[in-house]
Amino acid sequence: MKVDLFSSAGEKKGVMELPASLFEAPINKGLMHEALLRQQSNRRTPVAHVKHRGEVAGSTKKLYAQKHTGRARRGNSRSPLLRGGGKSFGPRSNANFRKEMPRKMRRAALLSCLSLRAKEGAIIGLTDYPDTVKTKTFTALLKKLPVELGRRILVVIAGTEKGLMLSARNVSRVKTLFASYLNPEDILVSKHIIFLEGALKIAEDTFGSRIERVARKESEASEESEETEEQKPKKEESEEQKVQKAPKITKKSAPKKTPRTIKSKRSSDSSDSSVSSESSPKKK
Repeated sequence: MKVDLFSSAGEKKGVMELPASLFEAPINKGLMHEALLRQQSNRRTPVAHVKHRGEVAGSTKKLYAQKHTGRARRGNSRSPLLRGGGKSFGPRSNANFRKEMPRKMRRAALLSCLSLRAKEGAIIGLTDYPDTVKTKTFTALLKKLPVELGRRILVVIAGTEKGLMLSARNVSRVKTLFASYLNPEDILVSKHIIFLEGALKIAEDTFGSRIERVARKESEASEESEETEEQKPKKEESEEQKVQKAPKITKKSAPKKTPRTIKSKRSSDSSDSSVSSESSPKKK
């Protein structure tokens, strides 16, 4: 899928190819709804809090006898049925609204959101943005881009691009977001999504399919190897010429080691005995 690519001056520069691993995933609306509810529920911070009958001020004495009064049975004055008593089943500040969701489901929901917005034509590309911090410059750029001012606009950046972040933070209904922090809510509520070229690569490395990432890296490596092979024959010829010019070096043969002559034990013993017999005097 291809989208329009614009320069920092607002001029159309060409088209940008969206990675299939992010923007061509199957769309599952039920999963997207579940992920959106989870995100909003986890962000919820309960504030409302009421006291139950054990927390309100008042006596614990039974108001009157259980029987023989002709009236209904009554406990103490802190009962939820009486004015000034505790509240039964009221909101509490310690309520837990947290929801869990497996990682694969969260990833599938995010890819469904990106694919849906790409199919609706809500995504455009931006090459870069200067480091100048000026809201007027950023507003002028938005006026040149095919977006509706006053609607929610999401700008996805690669890293800490200070100029863009500071220039956009004072524009109403415009939000800057790191590519690694993409989430279903920001994608679905935004009318337009502006992707920087560097942010698109980071998003693909973070959320894309591992198999497709490996295939992309292998294709890039093959392209680099083809380029090096084209330059390789020139280098080989120069190396061959150097080898022809260089004098041949012959290896000197190492001298052979002569084996040691080891006398046998018997011969040494016999020589010793002959010497001893000669040295000893003969008996008459």
